[in-house]
Amino acid sequence: MRASHGRIDVLYVNAGIGRNGEPVTAVTPETFDDVFAVNARGTLFTAQKALELMPDGSSIILTGSISQYKGIPGQTVYAASKAATRSYARTWSADLAPRNIRVNVLDPGPIETPGVAELTPELRAHVIASTPAGRFAAPEEIATVALFLASDDSSFVTGIALAVDGGMAQV
Repeated sequence: MRASHGRIDVLYVNAGIGRNGEPVTAVTPETFDDVFAVNARGTLFTAQKALELMPDGSSIILTGSISQYKGIPGQTVYAASKAATRSYARTWSADLAPRNIRVNVLDPGPIETPGVAELTPELRAHVIASTPAGRFAAPEEIATVALFLASDDSSFVTGIALAVDGGMAQV
């Protein structure tokens, strides 16, 4: 990669799998290992490897989730793995401060994606009713925030988790 492109100025780590609807009583070692392998381990080692190509002043953005704030039933392992992502941003911001590499988490709420089409009308209505904005986000609304975190406009922003959730986890 270094030979063909030379460097990475912005790294967006968008790792995430989950087992929605799995209560704590149903969690297995295999489920735990699968989710943490992607969400926590994959995030860590992706960033670690990319750092070799990142110049001082770069930006790392991690995808978190509002699940870590809400206590949503059936999301024990997923929410815990995304809480690990939040911890990474705090720790890495301190670790990488001498290089002025900013690390932030973008915590999306409900987004209008192809997966949403699979929701039952009742679940969709519940999500909308639980969101003060009264709707799902357009993917572009999430992308705009990611672009802000990647840009020099956020040069004094590091170590945060920014919820882009229409108020779902905030109100």
